[in-house]
Amino acid sequence: MTTQFSNIPILYSLQHCPYAMRARIAIFKSQQPVLIRAIKLNNKPAEMLALSTKGTVPMLVSQVDGITTEVVEESLDIMLKVLKDNDPSYLLSFQGNESLTEVIAIIDEFEKHFFVAVEAYKCAKRYQETDIVERRQVCEVYLQKLEARLSQHAFLTSQYEGLLDIALMPFVRQFSKVERQWYQQSPYPKLRAWLNTYLQSSMFTKIMAKHELWVDCHTDIIFGDIKK
Repeated sequence: MTTQFSNIPILYSLQHCPYAMRARIAIFKSQQPVLIRAIKLNNKPAEMLALSTKGTVPMLVSQVDGITTEVVEESLDIMLKVLKDNDPSYLLSFQGNESLTEVIAIIDEFEKHFFVAVEAYKCAKRYQETDIVERRQVCEVYLQKLEARLSQHAFLTSQYEGLLDIALMPFVRQFSKVERQWYQQSPYPKLRAWLNTYLQSSMFTKIMAKHELWVDCHTDIIFGDIKK
């Protein structure tokens, strides 16, 4: 049976997962609606697992008349898909002197190295490891690259917000939370100002809204389609 929501994509999401966060940011920026289904990693919905053996978030499920037509399981692929469908903020256009292909390569580099380094840094703090400074310094190699970019223009690739900004922001936020006092005094003032612009925005409040778990409510919750 078709319903008023039978043609709206479904997003399986986890509130604080940085990969899911950046997918929600792209969806918000694309001004397209999705049905958001909040999950917990230890209690994933059967509907989600039936569509994916990976069972990871975010996961975007396109549907026509309630029939699944496409499943996208990587956050960057979700971002590119929704922004290619509708990009009113021109996030795929404002890459400065770099091509979109080059920006995607930068994102890939950060995913392989910076994101992994941040996880190691978080673990060092959580388990009170003795090498926390060394692990932080590995992350700083990438922070220095971002600070240098922001010393040239307001956003990471130009004077205008682009894909690189929204793809990396959730992970810089994650880094900033590990040793808050150190971060506030760190030699990255441009990066702190850039991150604060996001954290203090109405956009961030909306993409971080907490939703009732899908397994508990099975309620259709619209996310996105934000009119400016």
